[in-house]
Amino acid sequence: MAYPRIGGHPDYTNTGAKFIPEIWSGKILKKFYDYTLLSKITNTDYEGEIKKMGDTVIIRSLATVSISDYVVGQALNYERPTSTPTSLSIDKGKYWALELDDVMKVQSDIQLFSKWTEDAAMQMKISIETAFLADVYTSVHASNKGATAGVKSASINLGASGSPLQITKTNVLDILVDCGTVLDEQNVPETGRWIVIPTWMSGLIKKSDLKDASLTGDPKSPIRNGMIGMIDRFTLYNSNLLDTTADGGGETAYNIMFGTNEAITFATQLTETETIRSQDTFADRIRGLQVYGYKTVQPVCYGLLYAYK
Repeated sequence: MAYPRIGGHPDYTNTGAKFIPEIWSGKILKKFYDYTLLSKITNTDYEGEIKKMGDTVIIRSLATVSISDYVVGQALNYERPTSTPTSLSIDKGKYWALELDDVMKVQSDIQLFSKWTEDAAMQMKISIETAFLADVYTSVHASNKGATAGVKSASINLGASGSPLQITKTNVLDILVDCGTVLDEQNVPETGRWIVIPTWMSGLIKKSDLKDASLTGDPKSPIRNGMIGMIDRFTLYNSNLLDTTADGGGETAYNIMFGTNEAITFATQLTETETIRSQDTFADRIRGLQVYGYKTVQPVCYGLLYAYK
């Protein structure tokens, strides 16, 4: 029996089946994006430029042009705009590996590999998204977080270490408006804004004055249709994977992020999916490697709400 080569298209004489890694890779990567919210709150502008773990993509940025006053007859001062590029490193990787005995394959009435790989995509999503949400909020611009947020006013309380902000059904809408104001003071575009909230905060919103459909302009109250939609230009996403800290007298404080897709770039690519024949038993094996990386490219375009219920 000829054993398959990595990246090849082997024939399996024991099953008569053919395995094409490219098809499996595409299907599993699609499932990953179907499940994850990362593709909704980040941009993937540079994803096509990565091939393997360890790649680095150099991201160029536009320089800021200076504006000067003009007096008739004066000599003009010319500048050569310069900017500092940043880099996106594909320095993280996760894998899964499965084995299916021949006996199980023959006796099963479902396609076990197909079901298992679908679950692998979901578990990969949970693992990567958890790691992402636990790390990326640390790169928020200093004026977009804390008890004195607001680059212009420095008067908006978004919660700080030792004194997280308490959210109730009475103040939850005001807090969302404050988050929008923080972005407004940074001149962040209104289009494409998002906020990732814990599920309990979603419940508070539905119990707030928003339950009156006339306040949202929607034909149905969110307490009836279960969908929150948009509030003050933010598209709201629920997540049970937000990073938490025991703070504020033992309360569980959540690191709630809000912003636009311009803030963070994210790139992932399932670079290897392959099947092999087990040398230890009568079984087929399939395994997948997913490499990824992310980078804050516009810190002013997102913020942090540090709060508890």
